[in-house]
Amino acid sequence: MSAQSSGFKEIEHTADWELEIWAPDLAQLLTQAARGMYWLMGARLQDAPRVQREIKFNGVDAESLLVSFLQELLYLFEGEGLGFDQFELSIEDGQGSARLVGAPLESVNKEIKAVTYHNLSIREGRRGLEARLVFDV
Repeated sequence: MSAQSSGFKEIEHTADWELEIWAPDLAQLLTQAARGMYWLMGARLQDAPRVQREIKFNGVDAESLLVSFLQELLYLFEGEGLGFDQFELSIEDGQGSARLVGAPLESVNKEIKAVTYHNLSIREGRRGLEARLVFDV
């Protein structure tokens, strides 16, 4: 295991896709979850035009904030064909906002249908905040 302060890796899962993610704080954990989701999809962004979006999301706890954030990204993928590679997140009192920079998607190997709550828990670990996240494909 690398000594990275944040990251993600794919976990073997029977029917769906699962990621293990870690980061020093919740905003960076959500960013790594987004990067991991796009990586699992095999998403390739076009070089241009670059686009920006501002989104808001909310949740009653860290887990629901994570799912809400990723659902917003999937909505932009499905509705506008956009993917993002730059994330600036702010989270306070169950409310989140993000400034996203990305581009139209050039290609995707496999689509994710949904982000699930299956066995989802965010906890303090040796690498900071850690979580496992399952995607329905």
